[in-house]
Amino acid sequence: MANSAHELYIGILSGTSLDGLDLVLTAIDPAGTISHRAAMSWPLPDDLRNLCQTLCTPGHDELVRYGTADRLFATVAAAGVQALLEQEQLQPEDIRAIGSHGQTVRHHPDKAPGFSLQLGCPHTLAASTGIDVVAQFRQKDIALGGEGAPLAPAFHQQVFTSAEHDRVVVNIGGIANVTYLPADAKSAPLGFDTGPGNTLLDYWIYRHHQQHYDLHGHWAASGRINDDLLNLLLNDSYFRRPAPKSTGREYFTPQWLHRSLERFEPLPPADVQATLVELTVRTMIEGIQQACPAPCSDENAAIDIYVCGGGAHNRYLLERCALALPAANWQTTAALGIHPDWVEGALFAWLAWSHVHKKAPDLRAVTGASRPSILGAYYLSK
Repeated sequence: MANSAHELYIGILSGTSLDGLDLVLTAIDPAGTISHRAAMSWPLPDDLRNLCQTLCTPGHDELVRYGTADRLFATVAAAGVQALLEQEQLQPEDIRAIGSHGQTVRHHPDKAPGFSLQLGCPHTLAASTGIDVVAQFRQKDIALGGEGAPLAPAFHQQVFTSAEHDRVVVNIGGIANVTYLPADAKSAPLGFDTGPGNTLLDYWIYRHHQQHYDLHGHWAASGRINDDLLNLLLNDSYFRRPAPKSTGREYFTPQWLHRSLERFEPLPPADVQATLVELTVRTMIEGIQQACPAPCSDENAAIDIYVCGGGAHNRYLLERCALALPAANWQTTAALGIHPDWVEGALFAWLAWSHVHKKAPDLRAVTGASRPSILGAYYLSK
């Protein structure tokens, strides 16, 4: 059990890669200091994964499919929570709250008005687990004129800031984002989504090999980067947009990729995979250089860069990153005490704690919101 000065929270995230649910159990003290207690990956059934994927693009009968997926997703998440409780020999009353992000199926902060839609009915999750739930974290930020994403930089500042050195945190999920953390903790972090992380890589290897991800990037490493395709992909207007900016898998879809591939004779699939890795690397490196002030933005700067998310396991991708910024010190967030697979789950546990204790993360420099705000909505289990 947690020390009486601590409260236990569970953070739940599926992420843009749709490779399953990450459930992270944390103990958080009154100062917001996080102690990692346990974590678990919980699979998404194939039919639910496919339903989530189809909802990312326009299609028939969307409202009914959304409503069905919303309840099903929460039911699967509740089963994962129960399994985590059993693993840790805990009862629902031991948990202060669940921080549930859900699964984003549409993210359009640039619309008039902007919006962001997530699956995972919080009422169903609360009723099924007997634990209060904090969810709908992006909507308040959008209501205040922000992008609603990324939310991670405020958490990165809380747990990863160094008093001596500037740091960069790179999250490589389905979508990649960067956070610049100045050594002066009173200075606001900077961060934004740089573009596709794993989403197109996962799609492409599944299309050709029926594997959900490219283990260590071995398949990509067997291919050759096609510069013409890479330059065409890099020409997308998103990469030229200034921060604050955010995006999602509903923008960088398979259709987005195929529109470029159609302009070429059929390319070796491994070459396409290698090129997609390079797209992720180039846009991340440009994001790091945009977020960091000089001289940290120089390619020869010896800045500390910490990687989290599923992409932290892609050795080939990280090798390409190290070649692009050879003087940087590349590590995973494990060096800072949090396994790279569990950082985003811990984020939503912390956001739930922040909501419960009326803490307002300051994301103005990240999302463009007009003021700090208490994020999320509270759903009672009773």
